[in-house]
Amino acid sequence: MAPRLNPPVEEAFDEKMPTSNRASPTLDSEDKESRELEASQLPVLESQTARGGVPIQTPAMKRKALWQFATLCLSIYVSGWNDGTLGPLLPRLQTVYNVGYAVISLIFVVSCLGSIVGSCTYLYLTDRLGFGTTVVIASVSVMIAYCLEAGAVPFPVFVVSYFFNGFGTAYLNAGSNAFLASLSVGKASTRMGILHALYGLGAMCSPLVSTQFAHIPRWSFVYLTHLGISCLNGLLQIAVFRFRTQEECFQEIGQPPPPEDSEGWLERYKKIFKLRCVHLMALFAFTYVGHEVTVGSWIVTYIINERSGGTNSGYISSGFFGGLMLGRVALLWFSKQVGERRVVFIYIIAVVSLELVVWLVPNLYAGAISVCFVGFFLGPIYPSS
Repeated sequence: MAPRLNPPVEEAFDEKMPTSNRASPTLDSEDKESRELEASQLPVLESQTARGGVPIQTPAMKRKALWQFATLCLSIYVSGWNDGTLGPLLPRLQTVYNVGYAVISLIFVVSCLGSIVGSCTYLYLTDRLGFGTTVVIASVSVMIAYCLEAGAVPFPVFVVSYFFNGFGTAYLNAGSNAFLASLSVGKASTRMGILHALYGLGAMCSPLVSTQFAHIPRWSFVYLTHLGISCLNGLLQIAVFRFRTQEECFQEIGQPPPPEDSEGWLERYKKIFKLRCVHLMALFAFTYVGHEVTVGSWIVTYIINERSGGTNSGYISSGFFGGLMLGRVALLWFSKQVGERRVVFIYIIAVVSLELVVWLVPNLYAGAISVCFVGFFLGPIYPSS
């Protein structure tokens, strides 16, 4: 009987091997190509990310980040310019519209209402429209107010225009602070100090202009200068942020994206209002901002009526906001050394002491100098808190 021939070892072994492990020239070549492709991409990925997966900013990203920061600073500058304007104009407004202190104070009440509405709706509109669109809406709202005020409209319309004013500046403040606070570069107190120093610069420059317009027949044309600055701010916001979301703006500068939040704006508001510290900080901010705007606006009327100040008393408001600007920069180092929590109490004691000097010492120059130092010590409280 003829012997039975066994199949070759390779074929028997090949038949018993799983299909996925069989040798295949096509698959081997594809695997080799994929490995070579991955190897070629590896240096590129490592050059774009640092250790831990955090993106490294390229020079182009740094330039874009600088433009974003400059745009935020201009927005805060416009907000400060707006707040510093009214002080030197208050005596003229009382004369033109023939109203007293209580009636003219409606401007501040309506502006406060606009700020409240703007602050409460900021998060909702930002979620729906995006950060870039929201800040442009803020600039348009401020421009609407300036157009009405520049026409010296009747007093009721003039008061209503400040609602748009407060609404727009609230968006500018909220958007700029929220955007800058979300960045993970550098010290937050330093960034905020520089940003809000620009607020003081705008509030210092605007009384220099409004004091001059307060004594000419076309006093309302001061708002045309405001309109020009706001238009420049709006155009720069469009060019830099381009109606994009905050996450897209961060991606452009190499900022790691914030953790995703699947909750809606209403749920987030509920969480925020449940925090006790939020209510305390809101009360503190309410008191601080009210104090700052009151001193910066009404100090001119006080100096004219109680200290026999002349037509140039509006420059004292510039001194107050100039001190506020310098304090937010010059006291950064001191605040860090003492501690941001402890130093707030030191600044409050200094502010109260200087205001007692303004109140009790019947001297124009002593009051003017004290007001400047009030702004100097009052300024760093807001960014530190």
